[in-house]
Amino acid sequence: MKISFSKTLNYFLEKPRSLFLIDGLGAALTAFSLFFVLRPFNDWIGLPTTVLSNLAVIGLVFCTYSLSCFFLIKDNWSPYLKIIGWSNFLYCLLTLLIIRHFFNSLTGIGLSYFLVEISIVISLVIIELSVANKLRIKK
Repeated sequence: MKISFSKTLNYFLEKPRSLFLIDGLGAALTAFSLFFVLRPFNDWIGLPTTVLSNLAVIGLVFCTYSLSCFFLIKDNWSPYLKIIGWSNFLYCLLTLLIIRHFFNSLTGIGLSYFLVEISIVISLVIIELSVANKLRIKK
C-alpha cells in the first residue's frame, strides 16, 4: 500500500488536531521506552542512565504539550504545530549530538534505536511544519 505525501498532507490539513494526538502518543511511547525499557538495560544500549532519563523527561514534556494542545486548542493550529514541529527537530539534533558524543560506547542496538527514532520523528516534523505553513497560508 503506497501512501503519497500529498495525500497524507491533505488528510492532516483537514484534521490538524490529530497531529497533536499522534505526536503526544509518540512522545509518551518514547518517554516510556527510554525510561522503563532502555534505561534498565543501559549496558546493552551504551548510554548512561542519566542521558536516557533526561531524554525521557523531554519526551514527557513533549507529550504533555501535544496532548494539552489536542484537548485544549480549538482552532488556529498553525503556531502550536510550529512549536512542536521545531521542538521535535531540536530533539532530533540533540539525539544526533548524543550519538556523536557517545559513539564509541553506543552499541548496535542503541544506535539502531536512535536512528529509527530520528527517522520517525523527522517524518513527523516534515508533516507538522508543512501543515502549519499551509494552514497559515490558507488563513
